[in-house]
Amino acid sequence: MDKKLIVKIGLVLAVIGLCIYYSFPLDKRINLGLDLKGGMHLLLKVDTSNLSGKAKDDAADRAIEVVRNRIDEFGVRETSIAKQGEDEIVVQLPGITDRERALEIIGRTALLEFKLVSQDQEKLKAALDGKVPEGFELKRSEEDSETLLLEAKAVLTGDSLTNAEVHFSSGDFGEPAVGLKFNADGAKKFADLTAANVGRRLAIVLDGKIQSAPRIREAIPSGEAVISGHFDVEQAQDLSVILRVGALPAPMKVEEERTVGPLLGQDSINSGVKAALIGVSLVFLVMIIYYFLAGFISDIALFLNLIMTLGILGMLKDILGSGASVTLTLPGIAGIALSLGMAVDANVLINERIREELAIGRNLRTAIANGYQKAFSAIFDSNLTTLIAAFLLFQFGTGPIRGFAITLTIGLLTSMFTAIVVTRTIFEVLLHFNLIKSLPMLKLFKEPKFDYIGKRKIFYAISVLVIGIGLFSYFSKGKQAFGIDFAGGQLQEYSFKDTVNVEKVRSVLKELNLADASLQQYKDQPKVLLIRTAQDKNTEITAKLKQAFPAEDIQVLKIERVGPVAGKHLQDKAVKALIWSLIGILIYVAFRFKHFNFAIAGVIALLHDVLVAVGGLAITGRQIDLLSVTALLTIAGYSINDTIVIYDRVRENMALQRKMSLAEVINLSVNQCMSRTILTSGVTLLVVFAIFFYGGEILSNFAYTLIVGFISGVYSTVFIASPLILAWSRVRGKK
Repeated sequence: MDKKLIVKIGLVLAVIGLCIYYSFPLDKRINLGLDLKGGMHLLLKVDTSNLSGKAKDDAADRAIEVVRNRIDEFGVRETSIAKQGEDEIVVQLPGITDRERALEIIGRTALLEFKLVSQDQEKLKAALDGKVPEGFELKRSEEDSETLLLEAKAVLTGDSLTNAEVHFSSGDFGEPAVGLKFNADGAKKFADLTAANVGRRLAIVLDGKIQSAPRIREAIPSGEAVISGHFDVEQAQDLSVILRVGALPAPMKVEEERTVGPLLGQDSINSGVKAALIGVSLVFLVMIIYYFLAGFISDIALFLNLIMTLGILGMLKDILGSGASVTLTLPGIAGIALSLGMAVDANVLINERIREELAIGRNLRTAIANGYQKAFSAIFDSNLTTLIAAFLLFQFGTGPIRGFAITLTIGLLTSMFTAIVVTRTIFEVLLHFNLIKSLPMLKLFKEPKFDYIGKRKIFYAISVLVIGIGLFSYFSKGKQAFGIDFAGGQLQEYSFKDTVNVEKVRSVLKELNLADASLQQYKDQPKVLLIRTAQDKNTEITAKLKQAFPAEDIQVLKIERVGPVAGKHLQDKAVKALIWSLIGILIYVAFRFKHFNFAIAGVIALLHDVLVAVGGLAITGRQIDLLSVTALLTIAGYSINDTIVIYDRVRENMALQRKMSLAEVINLSVNQCMSRTILTSGVTLLVVFAIFFYGGEILSNFAYTLIVGFISGVYSTVFIASPLILAWSRVRGKK
C-alpha cells in the first residue's frame, strides 16, 4: 500500500473519529434552537426620541446591561442578548414559559419618582374640569383609583436607590410590599423631604403610574420607604428586582416576538427527526438499488456526511460556547435532510462519469480515476453557487432561518469531502486488495434525442403563461399574500383536548371585539387552532378561551408577534438576500465559464423558478413568510446547481465537438445529462416530500415551496436555461 493511500486513510479516519466524538451525546453536544426546546425570541426597539447627545448615543448599550442584569437575577440559563443596528436589542430566553412575566421584567422602564400631592382643593377641582395648572399633573392611583393632583417635578428619583426587597405588611392579611433603601445622599434628601412636608401626601410613581400615596406622619431619617399596591408575592419579587438593577435609560417596545411552548418544541423535534429519517432512508434505498456497490459506497459517504454535520455543530458549540448563535433549529433539521439530498448530486455525477468511462472501454481503475477527475469541476461549481445563496441567507436571515443556512452550509462542505475524498479512498482500498473486478449499475434512462433548441419558443410561451397567472394571483391578494413576518400582526396557536369548535371560538373572539380575527384549523390536526389578530390580545384571548372551554385543557403552543417596523425590516432583508444572491451567482458563473451569456441565461432560469414558486404559493392560498423566503433562496441555489452541471458538459463538448454548431452542442449536452438531472432531482424531491408530509405544519409552506421550485428547476434547466445560451449568443453576435 503506497504512502499516499495510507495518508488518505489516516485523514478520513481522523476526521470521522473527531466528528463522532463531538456528535454524541447529542443533547449535550449540540445547542437546540428555541423552536425545538421552547422559549422566547424578542426584538426590542429602544425609544430614544426624547433623549439627546451622549445619552442618546449609548442608550441601547445601557439598556442591554439593564436587561442582562434583570435576567441574571432570575437565573435564566444560556440567554442571548445582542445589539442589532443602532437602537435594537435581540433577546433569546430558552425554556421561558411565562410570557407575560418575561415581557414585564424585560420591557418595564422602571422609572421611579417621588412627587408631592397638591393640597389645594381649588386647583384639584379645576384640574378635574380639564384645567390642569401649570407645573402640575393629574393622575389616578393604582392602589385605590383615587385621582390626585401631583407636582410635575419629582422631588426624588430611583437613581438614589441602593436596594429593593420584598416586605410583608404587619396588617391582618400580611400583603407583600417592596421596601426601598437609599444611598447616603438619597437618604439625606428623603429625610429633609419628609421633615419639611409632615402632614402632606407623597406619591410614589412608577413608570408614570401612582403605586401609592401615603401621608407623611413624621420625618424619616433612616432613608427607607415602602411601595405598596395590592401585589402578590411574585409581582413584589419582580418589582424589587427591576428596581434593584436600575431603570432603563429609555422606554422599549417589542417589535418582534416568537414564543414557543415546550409541548410544540418536543412535537417539532419528533416531526423534524421523523421527516429527516424517512427522507434519508429513501435516498439510501434508491442509491443502492440503482448503483449497487457504487451506491452502497455513496450511502456510506452520505451517512458520514450526517455524522460530520452533527460533529461540526458540536465542535462549534465547544469552541464558541453554549451561548453562541450556532444552534440546531427545526429548519436546521430540514437543512440537514436537504443537504443530504443535494449531496446525492455529487455522488451521482461521479458514478455517471465512471459509467461513461467504462462504456468506452476503460479499465476499472482508469474509469474510476477519470470519473472523479471529470466530475470535479461540476461538483465544485454547483456546490459553490449553492453556498453563495446559503451565505447570503445567513447574512440577511434571522433566528431559525440562520439555523437553516448554517446546517445547509456545513452539509454542503462535508458532502464535498465525503463524495470526493471518502468514496475515492474506499474505491482505492478495494482496488488495492483486488476486492472488485467490475462495477455494474442500472440504467433506467436511455439517452434521449430531443431537439430542445427547436422547440424552445413553445416552452418560453408556457413559462410566460404560468408565471403570468401566478403573478396575477399574487398581486391581486395584496397584503393577504404575506404572513405576519412581513405584514405584521400576532399569531397564537392553541391545542385543545378534543376537536375544536371553530364557530364557538369565533363567537368568543367577538366578545373581545376581535370579529375580524383570522382562524385556521389544520386538517390533520383538528385539535390545534391558529388565531391571527392585528394586535396583542393574547392574555385576554387565552383567559376567555379557558373560560369558554373549561374541560379542554387549553395549551398555548406558540405566539408570534411582528410590529410594522420589524415587518418592513424583515421584508427588506429578504429582498436584499434574494437580489444579492442573484448578483453573486451571476458574477461567479460569468467568471467560471468566461461567457456572460451563460451567466445571464442561468440567472434568468433561476429567477423563473423563484417566480413560479411565488405564484404557486399565491394560487394555493399559502402566505409568504420567512420560511418561504428561505425556500426561495434555496431554490435559487439548487436551480443554478442543476444548470451548471449542463453548462459544464456544454463547455466540455464545445472543446471536443468543434464541428458542431452551438445549437447542436447544447442539444447533445442536455440529452447526455438528462438521466442525471432526473435522478438527482427525483432523489432530492424524495427528501422534500418527506418533509412536506411528515415535517409538521411549521415546515409545510417551506417544503411546498421547495417542491414547486425544484420541479420548476428541472424544467427551467432543460427548456429555459440551455436554449437561452444560444439566444444570448445571437444577441451578442455569436453563432
